[in-house]
Amino acid sequence: MSTSNLRKFWGGGDAWLWLMAASLTLLLLMTIFFFGIIVINGLQALWPREIAAITTTDGKTYAGAIMQRQEQQLQIKIANRDLNAQDFIWLSRADIATIDYPESIYVLERTEYGDFHGLLATNKHEITNYFKTGELPQRFKQLRTEIADVQHRTGLLNEQILRLERETIANTSLIYERKAQLAEQYQLLQELQTERDTYQVLFTAIPDQTVSIPLDNIVRNYQPNAMYWLAKFWLYCQKIFELLTAEPREANTEGGVFPAAFGTVLLVFLMSITSFPFGVLAGIYLGLYAREGLLLRIIRIAVHNLAGIPSIVFGIFGLGFFVYGLGASIDELFFASALPAPTFGTGGILWASLTLGLLTLPVVVVATEEALRTVPKSLQDSSLAMGATRFQTLIKVLLPAASPSILTGFILAMARAAGEVAPLMITGVVKLAPHLAIDGEFPFLHLERKFMHLGFHIYDISYQSPNVDASRPLVYATTLLLLFIVVLMTGASIWLRAKLRKKYKLGAL
Repeated sequence: MSTSNLRKFWGGGDAWLWLMAASLTLLLLMTIFFFGIIVINGLQALWPREIAAITTTDGKTYAGAIMQRQEQQLQIKIANRDLNAQDFIWLSRADIATIDYPESIYVLERTEYGDFHGLLATNKHEITNYFKTGELPQRFKQLRTEIADVQHRTGLLNEQILRLERETIANTSLIYERKAQLAEQYQLLQELQTERDTYQVLFTAIPDQTVSIPLDNIVRNYQPNAMYWLAKFWLYCQKIFELLTAEPREANTEGGVFPAAFGTVLLVFLMSITSFPFGVLAGIYLGLYAREGLLLRIIRIAVHNLAGIPSIVFGIFGLGFFVYGLGASIDELFFASALPAPTFGTGGILWASLTLGLLTLPVVVVATEEALRTVPKSLQDSSLAMGATRFQTLIKVLLPAASPSILTGFILAMARAAGEVAPLMITGVVKLAPHLAIDGEFPFLHLERKFMHLGFHIYDISYQSPNVDASRPLVYATTLLLLFIVVLMTGASIWLRAKLRKKYKLGAL
């Protein structure tokens, strides 16, 4: 290229146009790559893998799923954590003599010690029949029902005793009576659990070790090497359903994430109804009613600076102001009988949602103020000229016209709130919540309760898990679920924004 053409290329702006296009392309590729990793690993995390029987050159035998294949070695999930020191081993390809896939190998998903790989040994007919047909022994099913009933009665008695002990004038005789009933229920529960533990199933772990596994510890059993593609897909759907509806187990590394997903959605909903109205009102005042001057400029600078403060700072403020300030005051006024045990004076979903509301408030305020500025001044003048008041003009003209841009700020705020973890760790989120914030007990919505969150759940099983390799599939599956929830919520908001933009189109003005 000649000097004149090169000078024309740079001086005419074509070079900058190509640079911007290249930057956009790079950004799109990075986004696709990021989401691709999450989607691919998340979707295959729950797929039932075939179990290989591997014999090494020194005569040792292993049964496990091949998780990673590298040029020189394989990572094998041998499971059987109660027998082996670890779930995973690395085997050099040069040390492997044979790899077979026998159809008789079972995979047991258990409530503790993770998965089990082995062969079904000789058992009682009703136990063997369960593994062939999936039908549990009748007495075993009765025991499960009876144990659940006793546990329910035990919980009710405990609540009655605590309520009686909190009364100003305690009924001692009634307390002793309830405690005697509670002791009887505990004794009955122990007897039922002892009988339930007699239902054991014998398995032979490869290479040759007979293990007795309580039937109650088995969540699911299947033979992946004997399953056709359709059967594996049906099992895959069952695992997805379990992930979405069940509670976590095995220190959150297995099972479902329903409490965490429920807590995430409820948190964002509570945050939205607390921050969005106040943010819009503040933006309206700053944009339409506040007088220009030094004070207004200081307020705008403060609002913009709040948007850049680290989220953990908001968490510390929420802990000090909401939890130890408002919460402790509420306990002294309305829950004095429960003190020193705090009710609202400890972390809960209410304080976490208010903290996130403060975190996202500057985004909504700035978006509202800027949206009102984009509305043509002629609309406001025309409305006022026709006799409408300023309030009527605001409600009937300005807010409808600015609503698509206001929703843009709300979408950004909601997406950020759904992924925040740091402020939640000190305002109410926990590793495992015994109860949901919404249930069938009055007042149905329990704002003082602690909760689980998908973001914190991902952090917990990624960095706090004693077995990172075993929890990695669940990390990807949970991350994919969190992205899906965020995309679903923001997608609904974007659809609503598009409908409003079409309804209040200003292109002709």
